[in-house]
Amino acid sequence: MSRRYDSEAARRGLRHFSPAVVRLLLVLCLVVLASSVSAQQQSATEISREVKEIFARSSKAVVKIRGVDQHGKLAGTGFFIDPTGTLFTAFSVGADADNFTVDFDGKEFPARQLMSDRRSGVAMLKVDDITTPALPIGRSEELEVATPVITVGFPLDLPQTPSFGMVAGFDRKFLGRYFSTTHLRLNLPTQRGEAGAPLLNFKGEVVGILVSSVDNSSACYALPIAAAEKIRSDYVRFGEARHGWVGINVAPATKSVEGSRAQFTEIMPGTPAAECGAKPGDILLEVGKTKVHEPEDVIDASFFITAGDTVPITVMRGEEKLTLTVEADFHPAAQRPPVIASPFLLGR
Repeated sequence: MSRRYDSEAARRGLRHFSPAVVRLLLVLCLVVLASSVSAQQQSATEISREVKEIFARSSKAVVKIRGVDQHGKLAGTGFFIDPTGTLFTAFSVGADADNFTVDFDGKEFPARQLMSDRRSGVAMLKVDDITTPALPIGRSEELEVATPVITVGFPLDLPQTPSFGMVAGFDRKFLGRYFSTTHLRLNLPTQRGEAGAPLLNFKGEVVGILVSSVDNSSACYALPIAAAEKIRSDYVRFGEARHGWVGINVAPATKSVEGSRAQFTEIMPGTPAAECGAKPGDILLEVGKTKVHEPEDVIDASFFITAGDTVPITVMRGEEKLTLTVEADFHPAAQRPPVIASPFLLGR
């Protein structure tokens, strides 16, 4: 009844205006509606144009990788990170296979493995004696929920394909199990063959690497490029990934101190922390350059520690702020299987 009443009231109100004024009001309404539709179409057209431009700029540095493992042939995606033929890909593509080849510039080139790291989920390959384009490295720290992103990969052995989506979340664990560091959850559908594809921001910079799919391939996880660059830095320095560890357990404190609720609960005997002066009850504020606010922040802080490096650890002990120094050891979980399998990676 109220809807009918409103409609009749509106008609009675229009009777107070002349036919010319009514026609003008109707025209103005149509103009506003048309402008809204036009703005939406223009926005969609602008996004499409940007995706095309980024795809055109980036595609030459993105390559298909082929290999052979114990199950047979596999295919995945990789991308060049320097002009000498070094490339990133996913662990499941570049780790346990042999006879790697890379499709680049219309030709097939042999490639060799430089390193693979099960814990982070990435691998590095090298195509020798060629000059290659390289994708610029961006800052994954600047990503937010709903940031638009693009991937370029080779799904299902099809030609190179761009995909558009958004950052859906930043996850430290999935199905109750923890990642080695925070991963980017993307509302991007994925297919076999797209593992190792670069995740690009709207500047065309790499901000992540596709490493696994979730929920029947309707979404996926990417390792932030900052984490992959940490692994590359280890390789340049030592020829391998060196995940560090200091040996401190933390739990939520009863109250926040200096913005942190991460409290030491145990200093493990025989670990680097046992020799640096840390004590149960200390509130952890910072590990290296990474600030800590909650106990789970230690996951990310620990990932960026390199075994053998001397790491400053800032704590609050009562009313006193202290900086302790510890020499990191190798992380005991470095050789364990990855948290999430990657079913879409093989592309057989």
